[in-house]
Amino acid sequence: MTADATAAPARRKPLYRDLSLQVLVAMLLGVAVGFAWPESADAMKPLGDLFIKLVRMLVAPIVFCTVVHGIASVGHARRVGRVAIKSLIYFEIVTTAALVLALLFVNVWAPGAGMHVNPAMFTDKSVASVEDTAKQVGFGQFLLDIVPSSAVGAFVGGDVLPVLFLSLLFAFALLALGPKGKPLVEGIQTVSHVLFKMIGFVMVVAPVGAFGAIAFTVGKYGPSSLISLGKLVVEFYVVCAVFVVLVLWPIAKWNGVSLIRLIRYIGAELLIVMGTSSGESVFPRLNARLRALGCDESVVALVLPAGYAFNHDGTCLYFATVSVFLAQAVGVDLTVAQQLGLLAIMLFTSKGGAGVAGSAIVVLASTLSATGTIPVASIGLILGVHRLLSSAFVPVNVLGNALATIVMARWERALDMKALHSELHDSRRSP
Repeated sequence: MTADATAAPARRKPLYRDLSLQVLVAMLLGVAVGFAWPESADAMKPLGDLFIKLVRMLVAPIVFCTVVHGIASVGHARRVGRVAIKSLIYFEIVTTAALVLALLFVNVWAPGAGMHVNPAMFTDKSVASVEDTAKQVGFGQFLLDIVPSSAVGAFVGGDVLPVLFLSLLFAFALLALGPKGKPLVEGIQTVSHVLFKMIGFVMVVAPVGAFGAIAFTVGKYGPSSLISLGKLVVEFYVVCAVFVVLVLWPIAKWNGVSLIRLIRYIGAELLIVMGTSSGESVFPRLNARLRALGCDESVVALVLPAGYAFNHDGTCLYFATVSVFLAQAVGVDLTVAQQLGLLAIMLFTSKGGAGVAGSAIVVLASTLSATGTIPVASIGLILGVHRLLSSAFVPVNVLGNALATIVMARWERALDMKALHSELHDSRRSP
């Protein structure tokens, strides 16, 4: 009998150690606490914030190390450029599909029709703050945000774009050094391993973070907000589901990937971002999971950070849905030409989200400001349910970027299909 035949089957993790189950139970407990003791909502918020801060502390150095090592290990700048161009074209096509789908749905569903809201009623500080920040967002500012004020500053701000820019510059300089740069490449790989080990420690408290974040959301914005704007919330969750089925599922199918199994495989990550509304909270773990799926490190290192910067499928669904909803709510009848203009504006502003601290709500304000037809002050209408909406669009962003990375790896013949199918068919197997 051969050694292979006598080898013990791969061990499965005990159910209680499954991170997906831990996070799901924590979220259910958070919902219960939020409904039962809404007055404790503010006290729960630091738990979610602390977890997000722990992960964000490591995101910038992980992006730097993975991008630099991934590109430097390729050895060919031409291949890097080819992957980058393919990725950007893919991102543009998929995000455009998201915008078009959302516009179609919100026009048919018309969740804001008949509300007759006066935007002048929203004059509180939160709306004024969003409007002021939106005025600072433009193409020039977007370009300035890409280039950090200093090498250290790229890591301080917490935005992906400056770190990605510095990483690319450093990686190409390292490529130009040739063999002399090899010791540094190996050193960066070692640092990367240490950082991922640290992320493993941080993920132990992920259920606590998800519990605190969801308890805060339900306690502070729960029943009253959900009822008053329930039609918008339901419509948005439906359009997110339809986008996954009509756009992401065919893409996965055409590339030999089971989307259902992929969702199951990254289930813990999707639940975490659903609770925390922060895509950054799972970036390091998602990076490792995609490499374990058989995606070449060089492709993951380039496509995943670029996706976080430019491929916001769920956020595009949010921009299109909420923009037209607000127009309907305040009685602005958008013509087909105006909606096409809105689509063109959102194709640009949706890419600016990565360079703006506070992201979606601020970029939405800049979009409305650019249209000149929908009052920016009307954003006050959705502030109460924005957190509930983000619990839908952030997971779609993460799923879209995971799939994009797999697709790019396959197109580059840098995907181990055997490892992919093995991992997707047994995602609870112990490493």
